[in-house]
Amino acid sequence: MPEMTVQVRWPDGLFRQYYSPSLVLHDHLAPGTYRVDDFRSRATTALDEASARVRAKYGFACTSAAASAEEISIDAARHPDSAEVEVVSMYPPLPGAEVVSTRGVASLRPGSTSGGDAGVASLRPGSTSGGDAGVASLRPGSTSGGTSSEELS
Repeated sequence: MPEMTVQVRWPDGLFRQYYSPSLVLHDHLAPGTYRVDDFRSRATTALDEASARVRAKYGFACTSAAASAEEISIDAARHPDSAEVEVVSMYPPLPGAEVVSTRGVASLRPGSTSGGDAGVASLRPGSTSGGDAGVASLRPGSTSGGTSSEELS
């Protein structure tokens, strides 16, 4: 079952990355801007579907999808429903789809970690994990160097 991540910029400028065990997020979201309440609804619905797909295939629900849905709900609660949240990128893209990213921001691949919560990474605008200005990149199995917080710096 292919997994994916979606990178979001919240109204306060915080970048967050969320994990899905399925590409189903592509059925509900695309890079662009959404109202916070609309994004929360679409993302949590998609993650519920992703968990159901895991249950159908393996006989148990995906706790990582549930954790991502919970993180999205917590993050969304910090903002007014009418505020705008931006889906910056979705990785991997659907087969044959053009890769879309609206900014040079973190690129985490499934299976990578930030030293924080599993499946969730955060970047503040202008932070880096290396020498690239404003760009952090982690590859499968890599870490951000053992940082103890979710923020990459």
